[in-house]
Amino acid sequence: MSTNLSRLFDLSGRVAIVTGGLGILGQQFCRALAEFGAHVIVADLDGSGADRYARELARDTNVACAGWACDVASEASVEELIDKAIERFGSIDILHNNAASKSADLQAFFAPVEQYSLAEWRKIMAVNLDGVFLVSRAVGRQMIAQGKGGSIIHTGSIYGHLGSDPRIYAGSEYLGVAINTPPVYAASKAGVAGLARYLATAWAEHGIRVNTLVPGGVQSGQNAEFTSRYSQRVPLGRMGSPEDLVGALIYLASDASRYVTGQNLYVDGGLSAW
Repeated sequence: MSTNLSRLFDLSGRVAIVTGGLGILGQQFCRALAEFGAHVIVADLDGSGADRYARELARDTNVACAGWACDVASEASVEELIDKAIERFGSIDILHNNAASKSADLQAFFAPVEQYSLAEWRKIMAVNLDGVFLVSRAVGRQMIAQGKGGSIIHTGSIYGHLGSDPRIYAGSEYLGVAINTPPVYAASKAGVAGLARYLATAWAEHGIRVNTLVPGGVQSGQNAEFTSRYSQRVPLGRMGSPEDLVGALIYLASDASRYVTGQNLYVDGGLSAW
């Protein structure tokens, strides 16, 4: 029996795509994958920013990386991304579906459910759920053709599994706007987890594992009132940080989780344990 169990986490030579790669979580996820040896494709709406960040990762980690524009809600854009990935790197071994939309119109995004716009609902769903389907479909097809399995990870949310507690939102703001958990966010993240379970069983015969990383609340610009109220609801007594999630990502991306598929991995400070 091998005693070098740390090799289970080694991603050297593998190719990983991260959608939403320039986001608050996305940048940390990309850096973690690269530091563990993966060639990382930073995919984001901001193509020039993705290219700059990929160059920074390559410089810092000494692995080849690339950054390209991709609109995950566009079938054509997704197919172009996959074509570029294969042309540049020859294969895809890891996909992290991390792209999600909070909308450019925060007032519409955080509107009460009774007044929630169908147009806003569809705009968010196009990214948060349709986009996960489109990228998973394209990468899954490629992984099947490669014949060597792979790992697909979705970024979910605690609110795809639990109802939100409206008490934590009293006096709470994000970028100066009163906030809540929008119904479209909860529904889209529940859909992401359901899709992961479906794909996990559909593609298991091909050695493709599909899991959902489920973060709790992550500090990302909320005001002090929200941070305090949320932290009081968490057994560990604080909000999460992007760094708190990278260990779980590397576990799901690597051979350390080679017998894990169709699962929700909660990284929520114990919130779901109450």
